[in-house]
Amino acid sequence: MRWGAAVVLAALVAFPFVVPDATYEHTVMLLAFLVAIQAISWNIISGFAGYISLGHSVFLGIGAYTAGILSVEWDVNPLVLAPLSGVVAVVVALFVGSVVLRAKGPAFVIITIAMLLSFQVLAVNLPAVTNGSDGITLELPTWGRDVGNIPFYFMFLGLMVLAFGFSAWIRRTKFGTGLVAIREDEGKAAAIGIPTTLYKSLAYAASAFFVGVAGAVYAYFLTFLNPLGAFNILSSVTIVLAALVGGKGTLWGPVVGAFVVSFAGEAATVYGGGSQSRLLVFGLALVVIVLFLPDGLLPAVRRLFAKRHEVEHTDHTAARRPVTIVTRAPAEPRTDPLLEVRNARKAFGGLTAVDGVSLTVPTGSVTALIGPNGSGKTTLFNLVTGTGGAHTGEIRFDGERIDGLAPWARAHRGIGRTFQLTRLFKGMTVLENVVAPLAAFSPAVLASGAVTGHEADRARELLDLVGLGRFGAEPAGSLSYGQQKLVELAQVMVLQPRLVLLDEPAGGVHPDLVDRITGIVRAGAEQGITFLVVEHDIPLVLDLCDPVFVLDRGKVIASGPPGAIREDPAVLGAYLGEVSG
Repeated sequence: MRWGAAVVLAALVAFPFVVPDATYEHTVMLLAFLVAIQAISWNIISGFAGYISLGHSVFLGIGAYTAGILSVEWDVNPLVLAPLSGVVAVVVALFVGSVVLRAKGPAFVIITIAMLLSFQVLAVNLPAVTNGSDGITLELPTWGRDVGNIPFYFMFLGLMVLAFGFSAWIRRTKFGTGLVAIREDEGKAAAIGIPTTLYKSLAYAASAFFVGVAGAVYAYFLTFLNPLGAFNILSSVTIVLAALVGGKGTLWGPVVGAFVVSFAGEAATVYGGGSQSRLLVFGLALVVIVLFLPDGLLPAVRRLFAKRHEVEHTDHTAARRPVTIVTRAPAEPRTDPLLEVRNARKAFGGLTAVDGVSLTVPTGSVTALIGPNGSGKTTLFNLVTGTGGAHTGEIRFDGERIDGLAPWARAHRGIGRTFQLTRLFKGMTVLENVVAPLAAFSPAVLASGAVTGHEADRARELLDLVGLGRFGAEPAGSLSYGQQKLVELAQVMVLQPRLVLLDEPAGGVHPDLVDRITGIVRAGAEQGITFLVVEHDIPLVLDLCDPVFVLDRGKVIASGPPGAIREDPAVLGAYLGEVSG
């Protein structure tokens, strides 16, 4: 792909010199570059992070009007103002994103369209600033007519290369990995320490910069601005269509799609009788993509030519390897509770899932939480990790009340969890899944390599530990359910947790590896990690855990050592029905 891209880039650079008088062809190409710049940028927020914007061309208009207004006011060339136009677009994106990124799905899509139309209305109704519907006329380019549009050709080509390089760099960082994690499962991303609100805002801002810079160049290219042209909904649709055609979420897809859509649209306009034909082509292309190529051209081509690798079975010999756990838990043994739940209540409509639960989890213990299906165990886990929504009562971790903290803030304090139904990021590789968690956050984390450094080395060690080291480059979704359970366990251990909530850790795992899981838990407990385990394998619970809490219908009905729980009549009644005396 790199060699092919280098050849194509060399051809694009040489084209104006080989055919210097082809003004029309140069114009078609530079407009394709412009679409590519916007599609690449759109892909950062909508392809990587999964927040679909249908009004992204608003930043092109913002950049164009910034350069147009200031160039007239200050009597400077619009090109000088191009970087400032990008900065203004970023500022607007940060301000607007802090509000609109709270919405998800269709609501976010509608808000982005409304934002585009709002700026169009502002441009019309602020004539003192924008000259209203009459528009803004800019000075003509300073170079001679014989040069034509070649300078603009190279400007847009250069911006396209820079935008692509920026996008590729983001995807290789932990910031990019976090964005993909948000796209795959935003709740899970927050639970493993990714500050999702910050990541989304930064992605939205990053997706605006090069579009804003391109807007300034585009304004100089047109030499005339008006609200309907600068804030055009069809331009946003073209951007989205380009990314969808090439492959949303891929690096090269938006570039390929931009050329396909631009050339197809131009052909429809020239040979089909005008702009209405362009709209028809765009509509048909969208239908074809949705029905037959939902992932886009590049993913389809890759599937067609890729070799099929059969995922091998888990390496059960891993059970003979020594267990080494890295933890930030205190080395000195402690007897005070690490986790305290006080009178927690959570209701869903008329159903009370957690009804006044109070329990304590001693530091360094392996505590069990058992009970029949529907007794509120997973809901209680959600309350502890911050993914369960509003509730009453208190949750304290190491003496600090945490029920008001965001999920990622709780993960940064050392709380990790697995889920009853595995929630891996299936569009990422196994190794990317394991390095995605953030034990702490700092600005330096954003630019650090996603699968490089000591964290990646530690992730590989943990994958070896659970017997899946050879599958680091495999897509997580290609693994069996049991293998995904093991990857999720390795993912939690990367956080260097103090408290691990295990939701049915042995469910779906090959019996030969259940001993390995219990070995990892015991080794972690010996090093100071505290475990709270939900598991239906009662013999495993009674062998591994002490103390044991029993939930039924959202209430704690019994607690104590395994031997006492085994004989408790209330526990037998909860599992087997009423037990007569």
